[in-house]
Amino acid sequence: MSSSMRIKDRDAVIDALRAGVVPRTGQHLIQVGRKREVEALLRDLERIHDGGSSFRIIIGEYGAGKTFFLNLIRSIALEKRLVTMQADLNPDRRLHASGGQARSLYQELTRNLATRTKPEGNALQGVIEKFIAQARTDAKSAGTSAEGLIRTRLLPLTEMVNGYDFAEVIAAYCRGYDTGDTTVQSQALRWLRGEFSTRTDARAALNVRTIVDDATVHDQIKLLGRFVRLAGFAGLLVCLDELVNLYKLANTQARNGNYEQILRILNDALQGYAEGVGFILGGTPEFLLDSRRGLYSYEALQSRLTENRFARNGLIDLSGPIIRLTSLTPEELFVLLGKLRHVYASGHPERYLLPDEGLLAFLEHCARRLGDAYFRTPRSTIRAFIDLLATLEQNPGVAWHSLLDTVEVARDQGGESDQPGEDADELVSFRL
Repeated sequence: MSSSMRIKDRDAVIDALRAGVVPRTGQHLIQVGRKREVEALLRDLERIHDGGSSFRIIIGEYGAGKTFFLNLIRSIALEKRLVTMQADLNPDRRLHASGGQARSLYQELTRNLATRTKPEGNALQGVIEKFIAQARTDAKSAGTSAEGLIRTRLLPLTEMVNGYDFAEVIAAYCRGYDTGDTTVQSQALRWLRGEFSTRTDARAALNVRTIVDDATVHDQIKLLGRFVRLAGFAGLLVCLDELVNLYKLANTQARNGNYEQILRILNDALQGYAEGVGFILGGTPEFLLDSRRGLYSYEALQSRLTENRFARNGLIDLSGPIIRLTSLTPEELFVLLGKLRHVYASGHPERYLLPDEGLLAFLEHCARRLGDAYFRTPRSTIRAFIDLLATLEQNPGVAWHSLLDTVEVARDQGGESDQPGEDADELVSFRL
């Protein structure tokens, strides 16, 4: 472990964990276990880098670390020069809809579009301008016009669904960039972000005949995947979390429409139609296995997602589309608490609020209260531990031994409280 760390990174991690949500940055500071799962996803990133495609569904209980794992892979992808997009599904953001919910999901994805230099999102404009800068440099070296080279490089996009208008909008942004016309640049970005609601408005602003609507979201993502590679990036990784919200849809037709879209994404990835694009989806075991409402209720998906029948009794197979997050071992949980203690102390061992025997005593206390649930869903344990450290920090005269028996760790029920920022206080209780 490093001797110190930036206060900003420390606070981002601690504040998020104490609220019961996953930190957007600094995941590497507290990452433990999942070595083989991470290695499997690293191979996916290499495949995307080489122009291939990938599709994974990460399955785990509420609080088992799905969102953390997705964010970790996302941060690794950024370091490997991929562009990432991420969004949580909810009733207003779905993969398939007819009332604008799919377009709303696409808008959220583009808002969160990130690069290594802009990991917090809103990086679409930077990607386009990188494409322009690279074309200008290459045109100058070749002694040709930048505009002509840009047109040539955009030509392959015109062969894809909606690709002609996509290329026209990029070209319009390039013209606006060269002439200083910020209105044209703004309109082009609006179109690329799916913010035009009518074709009439889009045609008046940019002279294009199509817009991003519910029916064309996946095609638009494939276009973005091709474009970011033209801009010099390694590919595009799309992270979708909270897919349990599809499982919760009461309307069977609406559920099946979304599952059909997942099937389309899976088929495109397996058949190589999504060049340089990877998808990672996060869901619960019920979302996958429920034969009445889950993915397994859609026969075509069940046949493609059925897991290796030999991967039982401790044997694993990480080559298929499903990755199940295994429980952390007691040793991994001990290492995790040690890392949390280190982060809480801003990387200074002399500021540790608990000795190693305190970590062991805390784990034993949680095991007595929760049984094996604290291995499967460490979120409750983590939050209670952060609360314990906060109490020790603000009450320096109190011995840690005296606090352990007063720590109450509630079983993580997930459900509606699993949504970040909503009812976070229900995840666990801590009383003195």
